[in-house]
Amino acid sequence: MYMTVKERYIDPFTDFGFKWLFGTEEHKDLLISFLNDLLDIESPIVDVTYKNLEKMGVNIVDRRAIFDIYCTDENDNKESKLNN
Repeated sequence: MYMTVKERYIDPFTDFGFKWLFGTEEHKDLLISFLNDLLDIESPIVDVTYKNLEKMGVNIVDRRAIFDIYCTDENDNKESKLNN
């Protein structure tokens, strides 16, 4: 009997992979870095707060997700940067 080793990579292009990489407290430094590189903002983001407002519908037609990220910049300004 042979055992196979499964690869342990996460695809960031899937919903699960993106949320695992950028949607957890454990990896919020990755999200901060990503947003600072992606967004054209005057003051860099120094912290993020997750507001998990995700709603799953009963069937595929009703599926909807909202995931808000509240960002704090280096001047202590707070603003919602993402609302999907």
